[in-house]
Amino acid sequence: MIGIYIHIPFCARKCPYCDFFSVPYQKNTVQAYVNAVIRNLKAYANQISDPVDTIYFGGGTPSLLSAEQIHAMLTTCREYFNLSHPEITLEINPARNQETYLHDLYLAGINRLSIGIQSFSDSQLQLLGRTHTVKENCKIIHAAVNAGFENISCDLILALPEQTEMLLSETLEILIHQPITHVSAYLLQIEEHTPFAENPAILEHLPDDDTVADRYLQTVQKLESAGIYQYEISSFAKPGYESRHNLKYWTCADYLGIGTGAHSCLQNRRFYIANHIDLFCQEAMQKEITISEQACDPSEKIMLALRTVKGIPPEMLSRKAQIKADLLTERQYMRLTAEGNLALTPKGFMISNAIIAMLID
Repeated sequence: MIGIYIHIPFCARKCPYCDFFSVPYQKNTVQAYVNAVIRNLKAYANQISDPVDTIYFGGGTPSLLSAEQIHAMLTTCREYFNLSHPEITLEINPARNQETYLHDLYLAGINRLSIGIQSFSDSQLQLLGRTHTVKENCKIIHAAVNAGFENISCDLILALPEQTEMLLSETLEILIHQPITHVSAYLLQIEEHTPFAENPAILEHLPDDDTVADRYLQTVQKLESAGIYQYEISSFAKPGYESRHNLKYWTCADYLGIGTGAHSCLQNRRFYIANHIDLFCQEAMQKEITISEQACDPSEKIMLALRTVKGIPPEMLSRKAQIKADLLTERQYMRLTAEGNLALTPKGFMISNAIIAMLID
């Protein structure tokens, strides 16, 4: 099974914490971009014979596109690929008067939404430069349900400046009472050359490492108490609603990326597409820039699998690394799963980069 990722690089405005590639929305450019996506989908169809079981529209802000444009790209996928009961996700930001749009997306074939909620605190939404409110957050979730969506994910950002235990608790309490199936909870990262990185007021109020850990563990505990279980460092779901597309990234499954900045992993080769919209729109086929011809080697499989709660069989590690893992288990950074795998605990996820480097070395 293969996944298809379609990157939509347009935004109404740039969030001050974001360093992803994006450009302002322009109607003519957007249509040229959609045409290029369709052209590339057709071009790759001859290279891919395996069934496609996930399609993911990410960004940027894919919901800036019309439902007709989304439908045109999905129609191409249906005509040129062997779709197998696909999970079809679209990222969307809350905005006013989206009821008709959501209904049209559902009719176009989108069956999973990933909503950029980020917080259920108006003050924290303002801090993040978001243009929506808590009221609009709740409204879009319920409008999505009314439109027919049964698989709804919400994004949250944790460890924000001045995000107290109480403030996060209020967000989580509202969240768990929404009709959602999945949560992606990310720690705020201060990226170079973003407005946040150049704002002394933000930098001075960032939480320390202990507070960051507290907010993360608070989120894990609250979501799991509500039946939304962690299955990856930043991902939580009700049973059966884990993101099939995102799991491909952590299991070294094949996926094809279309669009500027999109990454792919196909037949053990990793490649990406340059952040150049005009070039992408003009070329007959997107230009692949190879990262690795030997993707998914044993070290990479360990690194990726340890991001998930399933972990890895101990025999994937060297004998020396297994001894280190035993010590990490004693200190409650790792655990043995019911299947006998070694997996990180929530406490271990907080320092996962260091642990993974230790075990791979």
